[in-house]
Amino acid sequence: MRTVGVEEELLLVDPETGEPRAMSAAVLARAEREDAGQDVFEKELHEQMVEFATHPQSSMESLHAEIARCRKEAAGHAEEIGCTVAALATSPLPVSPAVGMNERYRWMEQQYGIATREQLVMGCHVHVSVESDEEGVAVLDRLRPWLAVLTALSANSPFWQGKDSGYSSYRSRVWQRWPSAGPTELFESPERYHRRVAEMVATGTILDEGMIYFDARLSERYPTVEVRVSDVALHAETAGLVATLTRALVETAAREWREGREPVDPGVSLLRLSAWQAARSGLTGELLHPETMRRMPAEAVVRALLDHVADALADHGDVDRAHEGCERLLRDGNGAMIQRALLERTESLRDVVTECVRHTQA
Repeated sequence: MRTVGVEEELLLVDPETGEPRAMSAAVLARAEREDAGQDVFEKELHEQMVEFATHPQSSMESLHAEIARCRKEAAGHAEEIGCTVAALATSPLPVSPAVGMNERYRWMEQQYGIATREQLVMGCHVHVSVESDEEGVAVLDRLRPWLAVLTALSANSPFWQGKDSGYSSYRSRVWQRWPSAGPTELFESPERYHRRVAEMVATGTILDEGMIYFDARLSERYPTVEVRVSDVALHAETAGLVATLTRALVETAAREWREGREPVDPGVSLLRLSAWQAARSGLTGELLHPETMRRMPAEAVVRALLDHVADALADHGDVDRAHEGCERLLRDGNGAMIQRALLERTESLRDVVTECVRHTQA
């Protein structure tokens, strides 16, 4: 059974006004005092955000429980110093992001200018174990057409600087400003993958391998494939669903490789269009079907994903969890849809944020 771990980035906000608060250093210091040696929480690029990482889990029920627990712990640490956390992939309210006082982050600010200063975006990264770099690269080559569906399911960033962006996942569009971000060509072998990464670092355009921001990559630190296309989800349950589907995609891709099936290659240009369409419409309109790269209703594309990974879900005992989670999102809406509904009801982005604080720990 492949293990899965999740990294989530959370927005620090004022519990009364909903405005982002640059208090990550204080939150992390308190977490270190209270949970010495746990290494659950980490600093991020901006002072208005904090990240946590779960332990690897083989049970999706256990993973969901740990995500929920980490969110509650993050909220507890934040509340002790006068702020709280919201699982929002962008700040609905206007904000002037504060880049962390860190040599790496200062290098990024100098190198990329406004692109760094505006990167106050919160994502969810899913790590799925692989047996080797060979298997990992084979998985990367076969995952690519399906990743945009994960973006659509998790979309949770409709607002930007106090206005409706017109996108469901504007985070993913802001993320594309990094020069190494986005979909990749086929690698075909670990040697070609590592050679491409080394060539990119050698240009001096990026600092090191940690700045390889592919949609999916081999992890630097762990024997995993790391999928990086999702917004941080409003609900822990949705984060668990994304992790469940990601593991099933990895297992399906690995089986295709072992069976000698060649990867489907729509090309990077069409993959970019698919990612844009998912970011634009989320679950409210049409997506590009991964097998045809033609527009179809989002519901049909989500069901195609479930069909694609059906055997892996069954073998993991995750069929009901995956189907019920997708049906819930199609029925009740993802984070972007919920945020817009809250604004329509309250007519206040401040109220949207404070309501989403509650949803974060629901």
